[in-house]
Amino acid sequence: MRTAIVNLGRILSGDWRNPFVQGDAILMEGGLIVAAGKVADSELTSCDVVIDAGGATAIPGLIDSQVHNTFGDYTPRQKTVGFLESYVHGGVTTAISASEVHVPGRPKDPAGVKALAVAAMKCFEHFRPGGMRVWAGAVILEPGLVESDFADIARDGVWLAKAGFGAVKTPYEYTPMIAAAKKHGMTTLVHTGGSSIPGSSGIWADHLIDMQPDVSFHTNGGPVAMPDEDYPRLVNESRINLQVCTAGNLRTTLWLGRLMRDADQFDRFLIATDTPTGSGIMPLGMMYTISHLASLGEMPVEMAIAAATGNNARVYKRNSGFIAAGRDADVVIVDACVGGSRNDAMSALANGDIAAVAAVITDGVPRFVGRSRNTPAPMKTVRVAQNRVPHDFSGAAH
Repeated sequence: MRTAIVNLGRILSGDWRNPFVQGDAILMEGGLIVAAGKVADSELTSCDVVIDAGGATAIPGLIDSQVHNTFGDYTPRQKTVGFLESYVHGGVTTAISASEVHVPGRPKDPAGVKALAVAAMKCFEHFRPGGMRVWAGAVILEPGLVESDFADIARDGVWLAKAGFGAVKTPYEYTPMIAAAKKHGMTTLVHTGGSSIPGSSGIWADHLIDMQPDVSFHTNGGPVAMPDEDYPRLVNESRINLQVCTAGNLRTTLWLGRLMRDADQFDRFLIATDTPTGSGIMPLGMMYTISHLASLGEMPVEMAIAAATGNNARVYKRNSGFIAAGRDADVVIVDACVGGSRNDAMSALANGDIAAVAAVITDGVPRFVGRSRNTPAPMKTVRVAQNRVPHDFSGAAH
């Protein structure tokens, strides 16, 4: 499908160092962005769909880098069907597994955790709920896993490994497993803060610095935060990427955002939700955390959006997260909500409001245009101006 967005008031790139794309249009074809900024009128005539953004703002699709998926679009933890599709209506176009720990009766032996990771990864290879891309299959590190196990599942395509829910006596036992997973090209993830499920251990700065994972999950607390003295240590004494989550401690979220900027380490600052968990299902979780950081943490909106898009893409080595030629055609059109006190998406987020999600395009395919079922309507009219595809892109309104 060949799709274009025109009449954009602003385009955010997802790159916090160069956050704005000059121009007012985006052209997509074959699942990739072909051009961002300037698109000739002659290019539009051959498009299957042209979306008139009415002066609204384009951002890269949000990447939720901590989602507890299981199999299909269902969460046993909250007994809810369709939560991933609902996240698309919150502007999330990519979800990355935080391990399939909520699978009922999940296995805990080496053979079982390997099989679970491979099965989850394979089940989501071609399943795109609501158009979202789900990177599933994070092997849960359990005692007994050895280097050859990581080699086995890496050959099958598993590239995520998660520590924090295993039956270890001390978190230091994860260190050799993380090293082995890294050796075989996996991105390694570690639960951080107090214990969140029975039988798991709290993990703090000393443990993380010994393990040296790629990502500290919910560094702000998921839901219980580390001692305050650990935060400057992780920022200044490690190169670990530090993720904050909606289902965590707001105070430490804002503080960590300031610490990372002050240390000029913003590339390492990531946003996710850590849902669905006991905190529930949060289709607008990414949007709320962006708004909290911008309005309460005085973080520039474009930086907060980059932490939810481009920073995640860099750390997880994904092709999404940026609006630039050659990147995945995952684009979200946002605006200020009707009835609010601001007139554009960035001002609304800086004011502490969520942004209205007016359209979501994934893989170059419009999933809905005009209004999300999870946000108020946008101030501006976002509409399909040209359509050669027999499809209604309006989506289901609430």
